[in-house]
Amino acid sequence: MLAQRQHRYVVIGAGAIGGCIGGVLARGDVPVVLVARGRNAEVLAGEGLTMHTPDGTYRVSVSVATADDVRLTEADVLVFATKTQQLDAALREWVDMPVATASADVSTAGECLPALTALNGVAAEELALRYFARVYGVCVWCPAVHVEPGEVIVRSWPVVGQFHVARWPASIATTDDAEFLAELQASWTAVGINVRLPDDVAPWKYNKLLLNLNNVIRALSEPGADSKSLRDVVIREGEDVLRRSGIEFVSFEASTDARADGPTPRSVPGFDDAPGDSTSQSLSRRTGNVETDYLNGEIVRLAHRIGASAPVNAALTRAARAAARDASGPGGYTAQRLADLVEASA
Repeated sequence: MLAQRQHRYVVIGAGAIGGCIGGVLARGDVPVVLVARGRNAEVLAGEGLTMHTPDGTYRVSVSVATADDVRLTEADVLVFATKTQQLDAALREWVDMPVATASADVSTAGECLPALTALNGVAAEELALRYFARVYGVCVWCPAVHVEPGEVIVRSWPVVGQFHVARWPASIATTDDAEFLAELQASWTAVGINVRLPDDVAPWKYNKLLLNLNNVIRALSEPGADSKSLRDVVIREGEDVLRRSGIEFVSFEASTDARADGPTPRSVPGFDDAPGDSTSQSLSRRTGNVETDYLNGEIVRLAHRIGASAPVNAALTRAARAAARDASGPGGYTAQRLADLVEASA
């Protein structure tokens, strides 16, 4: 049995999701430290985290550190909230970190600490297993935006998100896992992150993957473009590949029903024009990379595994890579141009 203790959550990546998690945990007096870099870390340390919400703006004092500053103990939980394309570097940075134990022995983070993967897509969990023995998959529904250092725009309040969390893979879950997750559920739900504990989180993550296939369309389309028909095509292709691959996923109807108690996105005064999805945010910040290869690209990968193709998703991944490489920002395609690009690849 696991010893009862109050966990500290070390959130690695202080962008939209990590910043939102860290902010609401800190507001609720749950022990948390945000691991950040560069100007974002400077603003968070000097001014705190600014959370713009539908009900007002809140300034939250948060504990901020770099990886070199954090001293880990057995009470720590690592929450990886980077983009998937940044995850491998983050995992390698933390896996061999020393962890002080009650017996005065020293273990490593990869050997003994829980690692939560609060990322889009379905690649993070298997990647984390290369380094961490205790991996917990997280399906994230959290309408948050990070564009400026030290600030997050949270479009649902006071319930900021809903996370489905389970041991990965589900087949190795133990009683200790159930106890740990029950404590996580109690502390996070109390401060506004509704935590649900399915037996297996994989079907929820594949449901979210299908929804995220539309991210690249929103990111590439010019404002006001009618891209509904293309969105339907890309999701149908994704569903077809999942079914042909024998992969179970939660239906859209069931996932919508599950969110009846939140999050509920609303307008945030002054920020209606802020990018809404992670791909748009990356293109807006001109980071040089996007996670499309792990979203639409996952459908392409699965299609290749069964000797098939996913031309719509493949065309969109190429367009996203080009936009990131060229630092052209979001909104570079009319609906017709994007449709023509996809049609030409079919």
